[in-house]
Amino acid sequence: MPDNELGLIAHLLRRAGFGGTLKELEEYQAKGYEATVEELLHPEDIPEWNDDLVRRYQPDQNSVMYFESAQSYAMYKMINSNRLLEEKISLFWHGLFATAYGKLNHAKGVLNQTDTFRRHGLGSFHDILMELSRDPAMIFWLDNKDNHKNAPNENYGRELLELFSMGIGNYSEDDVKNCARAFTGWTIANAEYMSNRASRDSIWPSGRIDWQFEYRPEDHDETDKDFLGRRGNFNGEDIIDIIAMRPATSWFISGKLYNYFVSDTANEEATAFLAEEYRKSGGNIRSMLRALFLSDYFKSEAVWYDKIKSPAELVVGTARLAGSYKTPQSNITNLASDANFMGQEILNPPTVEGWHTGMEWVDTGTLVERVNSSALVIGNTLQPGVQDMIQRLKDRQKSYQPNELVDACLLLLGNLDVSEITHDRLTEFAANYGEVKFSPEDSIACSEQQVVELLQLMLATREYQMA
Repeated sequence: MPDNELGLIAHLLRRAGFGGTLKELEEYQAKGYEATVEELLHPEDIPEWNDDLVRRYQPDQNSVMYFESAQSYAMYKMINSNRLLEEKISLFWHGLFATAYGKLNHAKGVLNQTDTFRRHGLGSFHDILMELSRDPAMIFWLDNKDNHKNAPNENYGRELLELFSMGIGNYSEDDVKNCARAFTGWTIANAEYMSNRASRDSIWPSGRIDWQFEYRPEDHDETDKDFLGRRGNFNGEDIIDIIAMRPATSWFISGKLYNYFVSDTANEEATAFLAEEYRKSGGNIRSMLRALFLSDYFKSEAVWYDKIKSPAELVVGTARLAGSYKTPQSNITNLASDANFMGQEILNPPTVEGWHTGMEWVDTGTLVERVNSSALVIGNTLQPGVQDMIQRLKDRQKSYQPNELVDACLLLLGNLDVSEITHDRLTEFAANYGEVKFSPEDSIACSEQQVVELLQLMLATREYQMA
C-alpha cells in the first residue's frame, strides 16, 4: 500500500494533471498537500513552456496550417507544460464546448480556442461563456455567422442553453428563439460573406488567416425579447448575465466538474456542495476547484482510481513518465494518432456533445490500443524518464527479489496502488527473472530489459488505466 500522503498527492496529480513522476510527487509532498493545491490553482505563477525549439525545428508547428500539425502541437504542450491544471482545464472545456476541425477546416482556429480556455478556464463561468460566445471557431461551428436579425439561426442559442450552461428542462423553446435573436450580429470579422451566406477566407499562399470576432450592430435585433422570465432589449452580454446567475447553471457546471475531476459516477451531495461554492464565489471556477480538491469528496480513497483515463490523459501521462518528446520529433504525430485510435481525436470531437466518457472509453478494440500504445512508449529504454527510473532502482539497492522489484516499480510509476490479486500476478511475472541484479559483473542490459518488461505489464493493469 502506498504512503497515504504521497498517495493523495499522486491522486491529485492524476486528476489535476496527467499524473506525476516519483520525483515530482516527492517535490510536491515536501511542499504539502494544501500548498500543492494552491500552486496548481495558480498556473499563471509558473513559467510557461518555451516552445521556441519545437517551432524552430518543426515549422509546421509554427504555422499549424495542417490538422496533424495542430494536433501534434497540442500534444507537445500537454506533455511539456509545467502548468498542469491549466492544460487539464483546457482539455475539460474543449470536451464540454466541443468544437471540431472537421466542419471548420481551420486547424489553428480550434487550437486558438484551446488557448482561450487556458487563459480564462479558471476564471468565472460568466466570463468563460462570454469568451466562448465571441470565439470565432465557435461562431463558425454553431453557425452564429449565419444568425441575422431578419433570419435568426438557433444553433448556438440552443446549445448554449442545452449543452453549455443549463441542461434540458430548464428553458423553453421560446427562450431558445429569443436567445438566438440576442446573439444576432455576433460574427467573424475577416470573412467574406456571399449571397448564400456561406463564408470563406484566404487560404493561400500562407494558410488560413486567424479569424477575429466582430459585432455588427446593423445586423443585431434591437427589439424586446423574453428570456427566462425577463423582458428587455437583450444583447448577448445580457443573456450571459442572466444564464450565469441561474441555479440550474450552478448545478450544471458543478456536476460536470465533479464528473471530470472526481468520479465517473454522479454524486448529488458533492454536486450540491460545489453549486453552493458557485453561488458564494460568483461562479469562480478556481474557487470551486479549491473547495473540491480540499474536500473529503475528492480526498477520500474511495474515489482514487475511480475514473477511466481518457485517451489524452493516458497518452500524455505515459509520455510524461517516459520523458518523451521533450525535443522536436517527427513521430509526435503517431502519439496523436494513438489517442485518435483510442476514441479521442483531439481538436476534432465527434459531435457538439463532445466525447462520451467513462466506460465508453473502453471496448475490445480500444483496450488493445491503450495497452499497446503505453507499452510502446515505456518500452524504449533510451527515454530519459525510463533511464531515470532504472537509475533510481540502481541507486536504491544492487539487487531485487521479485516482490521488492514490483513494489519499487509501482512506486516509480507515480506511486501506483494495485489490488492484492494484481500485485500477486505481477510478482509471479517478476519471479520468472529470479533475483534482478545491478552490478558490474552482471548483464546490466539484461536487467534493464527485465525492468522495462515489468513496467510494460504494469501499464496494462486496470489501476494504471484508471485515474
